[in-house]
Amino acid sequence: MAVLVSFDIDGTLEAGDPPGPVTMSMVRKAQAHGCIIGSSSDRPLPVQQAIWDRHRIEVSFISHKQGLPDLKSRFPAEEYYHIGDTELDQQFALEAGFHFLWMDAGYTEPWINGRTDGA
Repeated sequence: MAVLVSFDIDGTLEAGDPPGPVTMSMVRKAQAHGCIIGSSSDRPLPVQQAIWDRHRIEVSFISHKQGLPDLKSRFPAEEYYHIGDTELDQQFALEAGFHFLWMDAGYTEPWINGRTDGA
């Protein structure tokens, strides 16, 4: 079964404002490994989609952070991750039953390597 990875944008993805440490190459790598990818951000949905379009990455979902519980019902997966940079990201992820990873732990690509501790 697949792994679902939800990315916050600002402060998390390199395409954010401010830019974060998770590169679009890392997102592509997750997708190539069969991960279900998309974004859950405070940004309006059309703005999120425009970012993915600009980087030519086809995502399975775009949502607001409050929509994380809905993703679990829409996309059956073995594991669910949300990567973000704020305590609010962490709160929404944990309330929805997702593993939460701080954006600076993203360099380890735990969604591929099976590590939820960010190490």
